[in-house]
Amino acid sequence: MSTHKIVLSLFAGVMLVSACSTDYFNQTEGNMPSKDDILAIHQGMDKAEVREIMGSPSIISSLDHRTWIYMNSTMKRMAFFKPEELERNIVAVEFNLDGKVEKVVQLTKENGKEISISSDETPVMGTEEGFMQKYFGGVGYMPIQPTDNKL
Repeated sequence: MSTHKIVLSLFAGVMLVSACSTDYFNQTEGNMPSKDDILAIHQGMDKAEVREIMGSPSIISSLDHRTWIYMNSTMKRMAFFKPEELERNIVAVEFNLDGKVEKVVQLTKENGKEISISSDETPVMGTEEGFMQKYFGGVGYMPIQPTDNKL
C-alpha cells in the first residue's frame, strides 16, 4: 500500500471516530409548579384558584375531568442511543363533584409505576365481511372495501 493511501485511510478513520460524539445533554420537559405553589394548594379550593396558583395542568383526566396532573421529566440523551430518564415528578390534584380540591398527590420516579402498553386489539362490530362481499365483492357490481378493520 502506498504512503498516500495509508495517510488518507488514517485521516478518514480519525474523522469517523471524531464524528461519534460522547457528549450528552439533559432535557427537561413538562410543566411543574414550584414547591411553594404546590404547598399553597389545600382542600376546599376551587379549580379557578388552583389554576391561578399552579397554571394550566399538563393533563386533565379524560373520563371525569376531576383530576389535574402536572408533570415533568428530565431525560439524558446521547447521540442515537435510547434516552435515559433521570428524574420524574408528578403532582395530581383531585377535585370532588363540586369542583373543590379533595386531595393532592405527589409522585416521583421512585414511587411511580411503569405502565406497559397492551398490543391487544378491540374488534369493531358491524364491519365483518358478509357472504356476498366475501365471494362476489370483486365481480364489479359491489364496491371492494378494505378488510383491515384494526384500530
